[in-house]
Amino acid sequence: MKEEASQTLKLAIPIIIGELAQMALHLIDSAMVGAISYKQLAAAALVINAMNIPFVIGIGMTISVSQMVSMANGRNDPKMVSHYLFNGFCLCALTALAISLTLVFGKDLLHHLGQDPEVVTLAIPFMQLMGLSIIPMLLFMTLKQFADGLEHTRTAMFLSLAGMPVNILLNWLLIYGNWGFPRLELEGAGWATLITRSGMFLALAVVILKHKTFQKYMAVRSTQWYLNAKTWRELLHIGVPSSLQIGMEAGAFAISGIIIGTLGAVSQAAHQIALSSASFTFMVSMGLAQAGSIRVSNAFARANWAKIFVIGKSTVLTALIYGTFCAITFAAFRNILPNAFNKNNDVIQLAALLLLFAAVFQISDSTQAIGAGLLRGIKDVKTPTVLIGIAYWVIGIPVGYVLAFRFGMGASGMWLGLILGLTMASIFLLTRFFKMTKRNRTV
Repeated sequence: MKEEASQTLKLAIPIIIGELAQMALHLIDSAMVGAISYKQLAAAALVINAMNIPFVIGIGMTISVSQMVSMANGRNDPKMVSHYLFNGFCLCALTALAISLTLVFGKDLLHHLGQDPEVVTLAIPFMQLMGLSIIPMLLFMTLKQFADGLEHTRTAMFLSLAGMPVNILLNWLLIYGNWGFPRLELEGAGWATLITRSGMFLALAVVILKHKTFQKYMAVRSTQWYLNAKTWRELLHIGVPSSLQIGMEAGAFAISGIIIGTLGAVSQAAHQIALSSASFTFMVSMGLAQAGSIRVSNAFARANWAKIFVIGKSTVLTALIYGTFCAITFAAFRNILPNAFNKNNDVIQLAALLLLFAAVFQISDSTQAIGAGLLRGIKDVKTPTVLIGIAYWVIGIPVGYVLAFRFGMGASGMWLGLILGLTMASIFLLTRFFKMTKRNRTV
């Protein structure tokens, strides 16, 4: 158990750092535009909530690349690794283009979500730029998943970290109009994100094409880089349910944000502060889940169910420890964290309360991510998708809506619904994983 936990953490840490760097970009954007006004912050929150569902659906599709590459690597088959890279990249590029066009041409939908009109006016140009930036971001994520599936996780981590100072500088220039640049405010944050994401994708593409670490996979591209319908079906078998799983969870948070936005800009801004903070800590759980999934997938290729069980159990215990630490941290600093985003007293007070709710769901949020990742590693994706749908959309969101409006609890009611949905998802997924590993170990 100790050895397996150590191996998973060794693989997870670079993934986690890379994920945190990506999330830090959103936090920095929120903080820098929030310094202008809380309505700028609310507009950023509206766009992030509106585009979150299609964006994470795209991320779910990229996960299929790491899963298939990991299994091919477990069978020591570099030709199939290269084949999955090419087909996965083409599939994800098509997905990225479709999502981007949908967001760019559907930006006027923001006018019909019952939000503050001034917030919507600020959000429209930001929505268009963020929609365009989906393309380089998902292409970067595809190449990252390829490298992660081979357990080469440091390359994307370094590029993600390098993107942070670039994004901060571009924000400083374009949001505030420093050094003679135009003062674009929230729109400037959109341009900074688009430029940074494009640079990161191009840099990772050059590394994978040219670095000696990946040469044995590039050397066979003349015979392996061709489109294959069977390969696309394999990728879609993992990618579509993974997209639905992540999309339903992200959708629950996004819809909650839109519902909370109907309560006013103060509630929307406070929700964004609490959600951004919780999303930051969740990136660690996502990295841990991906590392556990890759290691389980590798063992699954060899039908080593005893190892799958030990990897799974040790990863869940690690998540429990981490979730507990995050819960204590949020509770202790709930009155301090909001000040980093905004100085409006009403926003700060409500955000502090919502951070207390965020503290409560840290454990279940971490363990449900692990459960979903472990099940993906053994190619069990269809039933977990249904279970996640029930947890969030049959239980969590309806309960939250009733508490928010029928019982007059407002934003607090929606967050209580989210806590219930996350808890049920964790119970459903972990129960299924351990039942399956027990059954297969005794066969």
